[in-house]
Amino acid sequence: MARSKFLYHLLALAVVGIWGVTFVCTKTLISAGLDPAEIFVVRFTMAYLGIWVLSLLQKGPRRLWSRNWKDELLFFFLGVTGGSFYFLTENTALAYTQASNVAFLVCSAPLMTALLSLAYRRLRRDRFAAALERVGSGWLLVLGTLLALGGMALMLFDGSRVQVSLRGDLLALGAALCWALYSLFMGKMTDEYGAVFATRKVFFYGLLTILPFLLGREFAPLELFCRPVVWGNLLFLGLLASLGCFVAWNLVMSKIGNLTSTNYVYLNPVFTLVSAMIILGERLTPAGAVGSALILLGVIVAGQQGRSNR
Repeated sequence: MARSKFLYHLLALAVVGIWGVTFVCTKTLISAGLDPAEIFVVRFTMAYLGIWVLSLLQKGPRRLWSRNWKDELLFFFLGVTGGSFYFLTENTALAYTQASNVAFLVCSAPLMTALLSLAYRRLRRDRFAAALERVGSGWLLVLGTLLALGGMALMLFDGSRVQVSLRGDLLALGAALCWALYSLFMGKMTDEYGAVFATRKVFFYGLLTILPFLLGREFAPLELFCRPVVWGNLLFLGLLASLGCFVAWNLVMSKIGNLTSTNYVYLNPVFTLVSAMIILGERLTPAGAVGSALILLGVIVAGQQGRSNR
């Protein structure tokens, strides 16, 4: 493996490690009294202001819009799937179920990405299909899918908590689907427009499309944001987990491929589980533990597809 590629793999690992801790940070903020939509707005506003600073510091011509309206619409789609809808479903899920549960279910995103990539490459012949990594459609993908589905079923229908967390678990799966859709196109758009511009567009449209969800909501009192546990977690989410990690992740996807990079997401639960046990004192039920293991195993098995054709 070339040294440059190895460094991008290390960067992907670092980003996933940070994102694994964000589940616990968001859970802490929700417990402190913040609404999921509020958390997203504050987090992405900080990140959006930061990305503009990076844009102004870049040399060369500064672009405000995409080269054509089709690409601008695609950035709108990416802002929804990788921004507002992804974080709204994920953050809302954390209000109904454990942080470790959400992390394990969201880590099904690599499996969904593989399936969507396979379908897209077979149905389309455009520049995005050519940029996607090849997906092995043999027995490994089928086996991985079945293992992951079995694990999800165990987690979703754990009898000890089905009435409490079913909504949260389903929302977590919705977040995984959003991230899989985001992963189909973001690598190519980053490659064509650059990581800073592409990330700025995602932040902008993510903030724009979250606004309807704020109508009629009661906002948290300002004194709540003065608490160290609140502003500390918000700074971590906004500047490191959003601004820094989104730029890094979009760059990683453009360099090592959408499937190879997204497969790192299966490590998310490892970081989340450790941090949740330390900070929140959470524990997995036996059925949840078995289901989690099956999901991870399924994602790993399904990820053993052919190497990139790029």
